[in-house]
Amino acid sequence: MIQKELIDDLQLKWGRIQQAMQAQHADACLLSVDVNLYYTTGRIFSGYFYLPAEGAPWFFVKRPNGLTDDHIEYIRKPEQIAEIFAARGIPMPEKLLLEADELTYNDYIRLQSIFNPKETGNATALMRTLREIKTPWEISQFRISAEKHAKTYSEITECFRPGMTDLEFQYEIEKRMRQNGSIGIFRAFGANMDIFMGSILAGENAEAPSPFDFALGGNGMDASCPLGANGTILKDGTAIMVDMAGNYTPYMTDMTRVFSVGKLTEDAYRAHQTSLTIQNEIENVVRPGVVCSELYNIAAGIAEKEGFAGNFMGTKQQAKFVGHGIGIQINELPVLTPRSKEELQPNMVFALEPKFVIPGVGAVGIENSFLVTETGIEKLTHFVEEIIQLH
Repeated sequence: MIQKELIDDLQLKWGRIQQAMQAQHADACLLSVDVNLYYTTGRIFSGYFYLPAEGAPWFFVKRPNGLTDDHIEYIRKPEQIAEIFAARGIPMPEKLLLEADELTYNDYIRLQSIFNPKETGNATALMRTLREIKTPWEISQFRISAEKHAKTYSEITECFRPGMTDLEFQYEIEKRMRQNGSIGIFRAFGANMDIFMGSILAGENAEAPSPFDFALGGNGMDASCPLGANGTILKDGTAIMVDMAGNYTPYMTDMTRVFSVGKLTEDAYRAHQTSLTIQNEIENVVRPGVVCSELYNIAAGIAEKEGFAGNFMGTKQQAKFVGHGIGIQINELPVLTPRSKEELQPNMVFALEPKFVIPGVGAVGIENSFLVTETGIEKLTHFVEEIIQLH
């Protein structure tokens, strides 16, 4: 069940969860959502991970067959958990944490009925907070992903052919991603976050607002998934923003680069340089204890000073954040918003993405993944940051 190389990492995570539960006076948590199962067991299975506030965890597995380890019990339905507890003399929790923000209503009510706790808490909020602080093993996975992410980006110029559309360009990049080890799936938290392997925005499509909570929109291929490339022809004077997932390990890096077909307008180059200025300024000020809103305000202030406030993070619809935590999901905590009072802490990993949309040209800007250290910040994603001309 548990891979040997992950034992130390998982025990560290279990200890953190137990410490947080004890602070909330919770007796146990029950997890069944894929990302939390992976976080706590190193694999995804159909079933439940049960962790008491003290002692070893239990693994209640429906599928797949053949998993073996201490404290594994195969079940057909969650009602059997109560039967196993009774047979083994394990007390039922008086306060149980369930993934209240992610379970269906029926599943939540069913589990409450099975365990019948005096009090139920929200495991989703607890887990998202705990997952902000990465373990040494998790950080090593980001480094692997960042290296392969950069390798794919180094091959993007080879994907371009004059006269192709943004979709055709994306297909070629996706092929390189898979060849370089991309897992393929792009995990995100919350509703209205459907996306396949990343986003490419070219020309006027960069202005199209999307209902999804990403930095920029795009019309997409169909109204059923209104985000990203839409068939725009890549003609001279077009900016192409490539924001393809760094999902080469379960821990995703986030990196955006801009390519151009021929030369762009002076405003486009100046806005792109403004993005680099924002990134450099934030790199200089980030340290543990800095409040997230301060970073957003720095970015917005520079954008206004340079005359690009109306282009910052969109035009017709402007995103009200300039960065976000990353991990097993692409949109983890913290979020760099104008209202966030959360302070950065060592071993947080976040993406910083100051971007601008120039009407008639497209999107420009930068995005990189950063690790918060004890004294400052470390950039994890390394690749050419200037606009790269395709021909």
